Amino acid sequence: MKLKIGVMGAAINHFSDKQLKTAYDLGRAIAGHDCITVTGACPGLPFEAAKGASEAGGLVVGISPGLSKWEHVNKYRSPVEFHDVLIFTGSGLMGREVVNIRSSDIVVIIGGRSGTLGEFSIAYDEGKLIGVVMGSGGITSEIRNIIKVIKKETGARVLYDKNPAALVKKLISYYRKEHYKYPNAYHSFVERQAQKFPAPKVAGDVKIAGNGNGAKKSPVKKKTGRRARPQE
Repeated sequence: MKLKIGVMGAAINHFSDKQLKTAYDLGRAIAGHDCITVTGACPGLPFEAAKGASEAGGLVVGISPGLSKWEHVNKYRSPVEFHDVLIFTGSGLMGREVVNIRSSDIVVIIGGRSGTLGEFSIAYDEGKLIGVVMGSGGITSEIRNIIKVIKKETGARVLYDKNPAALVKKLISYYRKEHYKYPNAYHSFVERQAQKFPAPKVAGDVKIAGNGNGAKKSPVKKKTGRRARPQE
């Protein structure tokens, strides 16, 4: 199955040519590794990433806040170009963020403001592998400080790089070597707890008995199903 890489970033802002090119190159890099690009089907930097991925021959999936294509375009003023698939959640701008993150194996943060911060928070809480495109503006310069303040171990891992192509390469390599073992918080919690607290071993009908100085085995008495006769 192909890896799905979500691109989360600012949808509305005055972007520099450098920011737009960085987002475009990010999409091209994702497609170049034969991965699926996932966006919020919004304008701005995620749209530029979708454009880059599409023009490089990649598959692009957009998670729409709307109930339909009409609502997507007319109510949310969002594009349909450069997206191969649009999933209509009907959840609104905030509600679709959870679907965005859970639909992605890897999440990349590029630029962004409060909405992108919300997506980062969901991804971090859910133990995702996260990439941050440094120098792309917005919240990206504060991610390290935010993590220090959070002081919470969720299984999430965060990698940083200014070069979008180098970042994508590092993320895919780390995912395939390590993060696939515990791809999210739900996966990792059960398995990590099992490693910390393994179940006691019981061999057949034998139970372990002892006083701590040396255990000895004693057969388990099986119930016959008969009631004890009352004493006269």
